[in-house]
Amino acid sequence: MLHGIRITIKLNKMIDNKSKILGLFLTRGLSIKKWKEIGILEREIRPYFEYAKNFEKIFIFSYGKKDDLGLIENLPKNIEIVFNNTFLPSFFYSIFLPIVHKNILRRVDILKTNQMDGSWPAVISKKLFGNKLIIRSGYEWLQYLENTNSSWWKRKIAYLIENYAYGNADKIIITSSGGKKFIVHKFNIDENKIEIIPNYIDTDKFKPFGVKKESNKVIFVGRLEPVKNIFNMVEAFSGIDAELVIVGNGSQKEEIEKLALKNKTKIDFKGIVSQDDLPSVLNSSSIFVLPSFSEGNPKSLLEAMSCGLACIGSNIEGIISIIKNKENGIICGTDVESINISIKSLLVDKDLVSRISENARKSILEEFSLEKVIEKELLIYKTI
Repeated sequence: MLHGIRITIKLNKMIDNKSKILGLFLTRGLSIKKWKEIGILEREIRPYFEYAKNFEKIFIFSYGKKDDLGLIENLPKNIEIVFNNTFLPSFFYSIFLPIVHKNILRRVDILKTNQMDGSWPAVISKKLFGNKLIIRSGYEWLQYLENTNSSWWKRKIAYLIENYAYGNADKIIITSSGGKKFIVHKFNIDENKIEIIPNYIDTDKFKPFGVKKESNKVIFVGRLEPVKNIFNMVEAFSGIDAELVIVGNGSQKEEIEKLALKNKTKIDFKGIVSQDDLPSVLNSSSIFVLPSFSEGNPKSLLEAMSCGLACIGSNIEGIISIIKNKENGIICGTDVESINISIKSLLVDKDLVSRISENARKSILEEFSLEKVIEKELLIYKTI
């Protein structure tokens, strides 16, 4: 439950957009109610409390119903939730949203998408009403599908949607340099049209608690899906006297349990942990592992680094843009042996853990704080 959201950001230079109206399109099918149910409401809405100080009005276009209203405590008066007041299911509603809410959208100066899935109502709105359009993606969708060998038809759909969105955008926000390179080359987009703004971390919440961490406890946070390479991570614990804490859920949970039992790996399955409880769970471990085959700008890694954990990440673009090997983290391969060696190296070298932990926290404060992210995005709104 939200108990009010305190904003303590002091920008070096306040950027004024007070004569402008912003419209945010949620990811297709998502709503304020859904955000609350899955425990991300405070995280997702917090930046808009700050943006509200810089806009005349902000409209948030949700796929929820009227019960979306009243779920956000202390909501600024100039933020309005626009809900689905039709009987249309989410996909059809996404197509007709610009017509259903045409009276509002005519007033909006800048449109912004939260993810690529559901970007088309924003593009349609631009074409109908001439608004400025910012396409924002937390990760590059087609790149992810290609990296995970997804089916041809999924990749084709993603290509068509992204080509339509990027081609009509006035600005594109992506969270990583790898995503930017992919967009430039795959869709022939001018790189000056693309801004890299990473995911933000609440550094006041995700911080070292000053408690003694258990040196033989290693933690993973994420979806239990093939892209996360969890089987190899579990196999890598062979011969390691340490407990693996797994936070998250997914389709591979039962198979992972069977593999752990077979290999006699100590695993503590925590399931889904709320954002409020996650910092304390992270602080109980000293090492974090993310051996994924593909990542955009992984929040779980950033949150672990912010808590001062010594983090191990695989040698992929979305991770090596964050971790500098043996400085603020450890880079490993995706194979069992490489993950095993990396974990062992931290378990036996407390000085290395201490140095990496300190540098990890420093990296987050310098590059991924909420203040830094908001300052970058406000500048885009000002200059678009």
